[in-house]
Amino acid sequence: PFPNPSQLFLIPDHYLFRMLYSQGIKLESLGIPTIDGTEVEKDARKIWQIFAEHYYLFNGTPSGVWLDYEFNIIFGIKEKLNGENALRIYDELEEKLKSAEYLPRALFKKFNIEVLTTTDAPADTLEHHKKIRESGWNGRILPCFRPDGVTDLMTKNWRQNIIALGESAGIEIDSYDAYITALEKRRKYFIEMGATSTDHGVYSSYTHELKIKEAEKIFQKALKGKATEEDARLFTAHMLMEMARMSSQDGLTMQIHAGCYRNHNPFIYNRFGPDKGADIPVQTEYTHNLKELLNKYGNSTDFTIVVFTLDESTYSRELAPLAGHYPAMKLGPAWWFHDSINGMIRFRQRMTETAGFYNTVGFIDDTRAFASIPARHDVARRVDSNFLAGMVARHMISMEEALIIARDLTYNLAKKAYKL
Repeated sequence: PFPNPSQLFLIPDHYLFRMLYSQGIKLESLGIPTIDGTEVEKDARKIWQIFAEHYYLFNGTPSGVWLDYEFNIIFGIKEKLNGENALRIYDELEEKLKSAEYLPRALFKKFNIEVLTTTDAPADTLEHHKKIRESGWNGRILPCFRPDGVTDLMTKNWRQNIIALGESAGIEIDSYDAYITALEKRRKYFIEMGATSTDHGVYSSYTHELKIKEAEKIFQKALKGKATEEDARLFTAHMLMEMARMSSQDGLTMQIHAGCYRNHNPFIYNRFGPDKGADIPVQTEYTHNLKELLNKYGNSTDFTIVVFTLDESTYSRELAPLAGHYPAMKLGPAWWFHDSINGMIRFRQRMTETAGFYNTVGFIDDTRAFASIPARHDVARRVDSNFLAGMVARHMISMEEALIIARDLTYNLAKKAYKL
């Protein structure tokens, strides 16, 4: 079972504790683990009390909408969480989480989840995936190949990640060629374990293919710990090209999540590590940056690249025209900070006229908060239905067409893009 309500709702969800931190609430008081093992609050009831007392902070945010759905629809709690009812609601939730109806697999079935995907490093043993397969359970949980830790030369512990990659592939990585071979072997293993996609989180969407000698030179510098930021920029751009090449051969759908300044706050990063709410969107360019990749692989109907952005200004100016031309390119849904009612509306308004509906992949959620999955899909379906209803009312499409599109946006497009 889930350990307790604080562990289910708050501690894994940076959407929530970043808001609390912005109001001066220390992450230690919320039970967020530190890198060095320094003591943090362990009393889940105390953590919940703090969360409840500040629940009003989430009014007007997508997190507030999702949480209300989770409490009301999933757990049957009708009253709004606050400081006065905090512990009574905590006890009710805790009791339910102990019951068979609210075990993780029972909720997986209740949520009607067909496929859930985890993002995993190339060297990951995928041990949990093996155990799930061997358990005989029919839930479908797949890995996704996420190589950022070995393709971004500025990654902390990059050298250790390369050693781990080599060990997992049974190859001593002392050259660029060995490095590429190891990545290809691990992709093959991921495919054997059910993977259908890769994911690449990059600061810039810049793509550029280096000559092998140039790639080798930068790689050797990195092995010696002497790579510069410019080396890293070029190598990442080159590796996006390499990943596109591999996807065009092994069939894994390629995803690019670009335009985020990771770990903007060193105070938080040095104490708590990455993914602790200090990631900030940046201005991003796609037309020039993706040109080399799309010119080489974008005309193929056997290759799929799904592009996400945090820079909404690129929706109608760059991304919709690109996806509305290149057969390989599809648009990922409104992402992260824009995974909201208004964010989804802006996405549809700015993308649809140029790219249509069928150059998008519908809606896929992106969350560490398991209980928010059905809430996120519910919001997306309501927003898309409202958008389609407006088109019907303006006689842009018929009711019959709207019903078909609604089904495709909620189900068929994602299955097709991710080969599920």
